[in-house]
Amino acid sequence: MSEKYDLIIVGSGPGGYVAAIRASQLGLKTAIVERDALGGVCLNWGCIPTKALLRTAEVYHQMQNASAYGLKADNVSFDLDAVVKRSRQIAGQLSGGVKHLMKKNKITVIEGEGRVAKGGAAPKVIVTGKDGKETTYEPKNVLLATGARARTIPPAGLEPDGKFIWTAKEAMVPDTMPKKLLVIGSGAIGIEFASFYNALGAEVTVVEMMDRILPVEDEEISSMALKSFQKQGMNVVTGASVEGVKSGKDQITATIKGKDGKTTSESYDRIVLAIGIVGNVEGLGLEELGVKVDRTHVEVNGFGQTNIKGLHAIGDLTGPPWLAHKASHEGIVCVEKIAGKNPHAFEAWNIPGCTYCHPQIASVGLTEAKAKEAGHKVKVGKFPFIGNGKAIALGEPEGLIKTVFDEKTGELLGAHMIGAEVTELIQGYVVARQGELTEAELMETVFPHPTLSEMMHESVLDAYGRVVHM
Repeated sequence: MSEKYDLIIVGSGPGGYVAAIRASQLGLKTAIVERDALGGVCLNWGCIPTKALLRTAEVYHQMQNASAYGLKADNVSFDLDAVVKRSRQIAGQLSGGVKHLMKKNKITVIEGEGRVAKGGAAPKVIVTGKDGKETTYEPKNVLLATGARARTIPPAGLEPDGKFIWTAKEAMVPDTMPKKLLVIGSGAIGIEFASFYNALGAEVTVVEMMDRILPVEDEEISSMALKSFQKQGMNVVTGASVEGVKSGKDQITATIKGKDGKTTSESYDRIVLAIGIVGNVEGLGLEELGVKVDRTHVEVNGFGQTNIKGLHAIGDLTGPPWLAHKASHEGIVCVEKIAGKNPHAFEAWNIPGCTYCHPQIASVGLTEAKAKEAGHKVKVGKFPFIGNGKAIALGEPEGLIKTVFDEKTGELLGAHMIGAEVTELIQGYVVARQGELTEAELMETVFPHPTLSEMMHESVLDAYGRVVHM
């Protein structure tokens, strides 16, 4: 029998490896099982490498518009292979960083494919190594952090084919620069890839089933994003679905059904699937254990506990919001509970969401519509980027900060942003909500000048009829 552990974690993404570090800090003898590269999808194929690509697109856009800053940059071009290579190097660097953190925190890394089986106080963990040999472990606790993958629709032909149809993974390492690209789905993943390829000159079409893009965002922000994307040359089709595809020699033809029920067919060089994700529950032995699973997501309570004693789960495997920072926080709460601490149960009420397109989009809490649906009488404040000196100096006058307050209590119900660097600004409102600050404290807070953050202050002031610079 193998070495005993207090905790074995299956999966080393931002949920798994952060949980492992916290467990080690708390004195738990910990091991982590990983079948691929440390860091999971986020570090290797998601959050980080996509931001590297988007940064390239941003710099390329700035170079093309250098004259607006009094600069000259003629015959600007890009090397796609070099762009991809930079992204992969960054991913490799960070994966290596996780390896260092595992060693520093004395966490055992077990390479292989992990699954669970009936055990004693907790399920057994059976790891199949790359050599095919199986090793069985009997830890005191097991934490599943196996993440999720792109949703596909095989009946409609919407699944990776090795050539024309990409998921996010293939879209990050393109074999060629598509001249015409179809992106199916307008959530964060779809819009980020649409933004990247559009900036590099592809003719991009985005198809969304819902009646608007970025459907989880505030409707006003969604509307502004649509206008901006269309201005940049994107073709956006809402209330539509892809009914089927047909591969040719050099292109793939998609049949799109519009909101009027009519279908049209058009050919593209590549298609990116961004129609959601499904939890990686297969092959884990969950059915044999009787683990409750709802539509590919493991059911857990606020401490990551499943219905099976000693078995826990966190991150994308447990459902939305499918965000790395949510997974990390869940992991910390889970292992602190395992270690006998008394953490607050995880709640998703204050998890910010960020989309790194151009312009950026960020939000936290309730949209104006959701706040009203919940029975709140609201006060709404808004402040546009065009009214901010720093935004104008940066050449980024496009954008909006929107805040939603409860009229009776002054509680900040939600904040919604579109514009330059809003993915950095949103944390100010997250801290305010976590600290239960009201409009009074926010209005009395001094913001530095000149900064983009001043708009956050002005938006709060606007909600109460005190806006200064508009």
